[in-house]
Amino acid sequence: MLFVCYPKCSTCKKAQAWLDTHGLSYQVRDIKTQNPSQEELRRWHSESGLPLKRFFNTSGQQYRGLELKDKLPQMTEDQQLALLATDGMLVKRPILLTGSKVLVGFKEAEWEATLL
Repeated sequence: MLFVCYPKCSTCKKAQAWLDTHGLSYQVRDIKTQNPSQEELRRWHSESGLPLKRFFNTSGQQYRGLELKDKLPQMTEDQQLALLATDGMLVKRPILLTGSKVLVGFKEAEWEATLL
């Protein structure tokens, strides 16, 4: 599994502790230093079945600073993916890639149902 996170994020720390507690092995990728590419984001979005807006860190400073709440509805999917690929801090985290599933954000019940 690939655990895409921001090490200083409290939610990411909780998710990582949950993975460790359940003895699950994973590789860590820092979303700030190894920002997902547009192609990766496109694939993850497709595999997740989630709306693309779920991949945006809507509580982040960049999201608010760029006023994306108002701009996203007018943007195409390609434009949104290109924007997400510019800065890992715009991307919702953590993202867990299991090979067959893409989990965005940490919801313990969802992770438990998917992984255990």
